[in-house]
Amino acid sequence: MKIKKSSITSIFVEMVGWYGALAIIVAYALLQFGLFRVDNLLYQLLNLTGSIGIIVDTIRKKDYQPMVLNFIWLIVAAVAIVGSARFF
Repeated sequence: MKIKKSSITSIFVEMVGWYGALAIIVAYALLQFGLFRVDNLLYQLLNLTGSIGIIVDTIRKKDYQPMVLNFIWLIVAAVAIVGSARFF
């Protein structure tokens, strides 16, 4: 049985999207339970990479509202990372 390249790509993009959703949920939960602070680099990286994962999935599905929302989420996380000098 031969697997089509488009099927593999589709599965990969779906997994990237699920990673994105889980990363943002985990970041939020860790923040709410007091295990992270807003200025924690890992918190911001989970938000940044999570939003990228969701953007990749929504582009493929042509689902533009969550794409725009997560593009803004990405910008906020990137600005927070760049703006905090103690990360570097």
